[in-house]
Amino acid sequence: MSTPHNAAEKGMIAKTVLMPGDPLRAKFIADTYLKDVVQFNSIRNMFGYTGTYKGKPVSVMGSGMGMPSIGIYSYELFTQYDVDNIIRLGSAGAYTDKAKVLDVVLVDGAWSESSYAKTCCGYEGDMTYPDKELTEALADCAKELGIPVVRTNTHSSDVFYRVGAAPDYFDDIVNKFGCACVEMESFALFCNAKVTGKKGACILTISDSLVDHIETTAEERQNTFTNMMEIALEFAAKQ
Repeated sequence: MSTPHNAAEKGMIAKTVLMPGDPLRAKFIADTYLKDVVQFNSIRNMFGYTGTYKGKPVSVMGSGMGMPSIGIYSYELFTQYDVDNIIRLGSAGAYTDKAKVLDVVLVDGAWSESSYAKTCCGYEGDMTYPDKELTEALADCAKELGIPVVRTNTHSSDVFYRVGAAPDYFDDIVNKFGCACVEMESFALFCNAKVTGKKGACILTISDSLVDHIETTAEERQNTFTNMMEIALEFAAKQ
């Protein structure tokens, strides 16, 4: 049965979903890596596709930007479409030189000042965590592929533009919570996975640095960042 946000019928979406924020990145993954592709969603241009990779079914779908958006799509995938694993594939800004531009980050925890988890399920904490088994499986896939990863916490922020913030506003976040980078979705994904009894994980590519101010282009973010995609696809191929 479709939802107001997803036109797919049950059975059209694989047990493992790769979820980039950008729907055009989802299209890139489907066009580049998957065979026998079927598009299952275009509502609000939030593209979703199912195909095969190394003979195994895998789906890819955009999440949009921010926790409310990934919150809707991931919750419906877990609860309405029987998805077991969602792997977020995102871009992030580096807070420290531990993570440099184009590095691949495997997230161990997401800290946030967001009220998402409290509103969603009454969770009062400010850290949510990926599924440990899924995260370690992704680490093993990265090792097999020879792709180095940075293991760290991430800051899941509700705000992209911070008006009047000091240039070093993130120092406290780094020091108190061990966040080497910032993005906007993982906290909500991990919350949804926990409350639905499913598995969520997150792989990021550093797209820009608040340390040395190096940035990638919008086109590079959409059409490259392939290492994190290949790690997630390798996991899906083993299922």
